[in-house]
Amino acid sequence: MVAKAFVVSARSPWQAKAAAERRDGTAGTADFQASDLLAWYDRHRRVLPWRAPRGERADPYRVWLSEIMLQQTTVATVGPYFKRFLARFPTVQTLAEASLGEVLAAWAGLGYYSRARNLHACAKTMVERHGGRLPRGEAELVRLPGIGPYTAAAIAAIAFDEKTVPVDGNVERVVARLHRVEDALPGAKPALRDLAQHLAEDIAAASRFGDFA
Repeated sequence: MVAKAFVVSARSPWQAKAAAERRDGTAGTADFQASDLLAWYDRHRRVLPWRAPRGERADPYRVWLSEIMLQQTTVATVGPYFKRFLARFPTVQTLAEASLGEVLAAWAGLGYYSRARNLHACAKTMVERHGGRLPRGEAELVRLPGIGPYTAAAIAAIAFDEKTVPVDGNVERVVARLHRVEDALPGAKPALRDLAQHLAEDIAAASRFGDFA
């Protein structure tokens, strides 16, 4: 059964190669590598307030805040809220010292208010147990309030350049297009995760886990 969500965009860099393979009869498993995806990213990357400029290290606090805000919420919606929230609470310490009411007021309108409560609780935990910093490693991150396996993997990769493979719906779509996976979700999820992990083994990804994530 073909998953209709896996429709290849005409602007995808791997579509042209897949189409050429179909024309000349050599179609098979796509052999695109992490370097191909990173090259596309370098050409088309968006400038976002939580994303570090090229060549600079990401701010773990900004990465964490953005990952929580982006849960079930679009980039376009999050942008203005992120800037205002960061101006009001520029550090983990200031967020932890604020009252829950202040945090909820700054969050007002963004929805899913449990995220704001978890942010506040998480900031307090980081101050109490980690010196006001995000701990390194998925195992430590996932123990914090509001941080699940995907978010822990994303923070570990983006903030600390650790070798993790956060897989969400966007990653599943990219991997499915790269390898022309036609099995429907959710049955295809294990295979898509394995394929994403295989891409991450590429030496190009090893030097840029944050960008690859």
